[in-house]
Order: sequence, then C-alpha cells, then structure tokens
Amino acid sequence: MNRRDFLVKSTTATAVGLAFPYINFGKAKEDTILGHGQYRYKVVKDWGILDNDTPVKDCHEMVQDSKGRLILLTNEVKNNTIIYNKSGKLLSKWGTEFPGAHGLTLSNENGEEFLYITDHDRRQIFKTTLEGQIIFKIGYPKDANVYKYDGAYYKPTEIAVASNGDFYVADGYGEQYISRYNYKGELIQVFGGRGMENDKFTECHGITLDNRNKNNPTLLITDRQKHQFKRFSLDGKYISTIPLGNLWNCRAVIKGENIYFAALKSNDKWDNNGLGFVGIIDKNDKVVSCPGGAEPIYKNGELRAIPQTSKLFTYPHDVCIDDEESIYVAQWNSGRTYPIKLQRV
Repeated sequence: MNRRDFLVKSTTATAVGLAFPYINFGKAKEDTILGHGQYRYKVVKDWGILDNDTPVKDCHEMVQDSKGRLILLTNEVKNNTIIYNKSGKLLSKWGTEFPGAHGLTLSNENGEEFLYITDHDRRQIFKTTLEGQIIFKIGYPKDANVYKYDGAYYKPTEIAVASNGDFYVADGYGEQYISRYNYKGELIQVFGGRGMENDKFTECHGITLDNRNKNNPTLLITDRQKHQFKRFSLDGKYISTIPLGNLWNCRAVIKGENIYFAALKSNDKWDNNGLGFVGIIDKNDKVVSCPGGAEPIYKNGELRAIPQTSKLFTYPHDVCIDDEESIYVAQWNSGRTYPIKLQRV
C-alpha cells in the first residue's frame, strides 16, 4: 500500500488508535531526555497546544523567520498556516485554500522574506508573503514536455530556493522530476524522473539547498523509499549519496554544520505504532544522534538498522531547528497532533 492509499484508508485506524496510550497528541506525560552524544534533548510538555478554534490535520512542515517566529504548515483549511512564538503562543494564522498543503520553504530575498508552499492536491506551488498574500502560483511544467495527461500525475511536495532566486520543485508524489525555475517563475530545466539509477528517484519527497560550503552550494534531495539523501549540483548533476539504512527520511534541514531530518518510520509497516523519530547527521555525513530512536551504530561502514525507542512520536514529518538549537517536530497522520518541542540540554 502506498502513502496516498494509506492516507485514504487510515481514518478508521486513527479513530481506533485514540484508545491507545502511545498516541500522544503533542503532550509528553513526563520530562524525557532523548538523543545521543552531544545532541540530547528534553521534551517540553504541552508546547503549542491550541484551542478548538485553531485545529490541525497533518502538521507537515515548519520554519523559523528572522523575527524568531515559528511558522507551521498544516493541511487543515480552517487555518493552513499557524504562527507561534518560541513559547508556543499563537501569534496569528491564515490560509483556507490549501487542502494538500505539504512543503513550506522560507526564502530571504534582498532582506524581505517569502514563503514557498506546495499543494499536491491542487497540483500547484505558491509564493506568498509571510502574511499570506499570494505573489504567484505555478502548475505543472508543461513546457518541459515530460508530463502526460495535462499534468494529472504532478504532485509537488517541496521547494528549495538558491541564493540567485532560482527555485527547485520536487514532484515527490508524482513523476519524480525536479523542475528548476528562475526568480520570475520561468522554467529553466527539468531533471530526475522515476527510476533506480543514481540520478533518478523513487520518491523525491524533499529538496533542500545545502550552502554549508559557500563556494559550492548543492542540493540535497530525499529519495525516501531508497532511504537516502542524494546530492546534486545546482544544474542537476548527480554527485553522491548519503545512505540511511532503514530510515524513511523526510526533507533535510541544514543548521550549522549538521543535517537534521524527520524519520517518518523505520520499517515497512504502516500502522499506529509510531515507528518514527528524529535524525542528526554530522559534517562527515554520519548519523550521530537519533532522538526517539536507538543510538546510531555503524558496522563496516554501514549504518545498522535503528528502531524507535520512544513512543513520543507518531510519523514525524519535519523538523525545525530554532536559533537556540531546540527542535520542533511536526507529525503526519498522528491524530491531529500539534508539534512537539525538544529543548537541547
């Protein structure tokens, strides 16, 4: 069963899951320390839990803006975008038109910040202000001549923005192409596509600009069903792979020298047992800590399978690392759970 089929069939299973104690709804029952080595975190109780006037469905992704505000994207059309402060207080909310809201990327363009949103149900991507005004929207890349049936199978999931304004759209639930546009929204190229080769994807769920090397920025593209991050040049050439063993990795989030990511799950099951956690990769492309999972161990250069060890998480989908190095974990299909905050210790 694929993810989209599971989403349709999971309503009953989720309702049944409400009776089980491992469904956490964003609340920690007691103070808990998670993680390994120098990357250990305390679970912050009841962070960001709001009233019935601000519901969530799937909490897909989060970012922090230059003012320190935390911006959450959910596919709840009563309030697609929820803006918190770091204490979890609601500051504002907007958005009623993104039923398939999935990817959320913050871009700073000459000192002004914008959001890029993907909606896989509408098969469109949007550029907005932080207050929700739509600057432009773009459908499937028709001019590339790679999509049939008027882009019916185009389902974008993520966007990365380069320093020159070029942006890259990952068709992670569709035909697995990466579409590159200039800052005006004009198509430059399309690369990737579905396949098992290094330069192709089985599920390009996420895409991130890795600018840790300022002289040679690259793209980190998730190939989730292969449990890998793949590195590409900005002109679409495959460079290398970061293997992640058994982890169903979501998008890469760069903070300092490290890559952070949500592991949606750590085996091939789709059920209510959670199975996911957070992963941290150091500058040498090694997993060094897994808050919510077992300690990462390499044997003969390969990452051994990592199981979930804490039932705190249920299908974590994204992480946001704030300016104090706390981690906020947004979760998919977790019983309308608000994000969970992990404070670094």
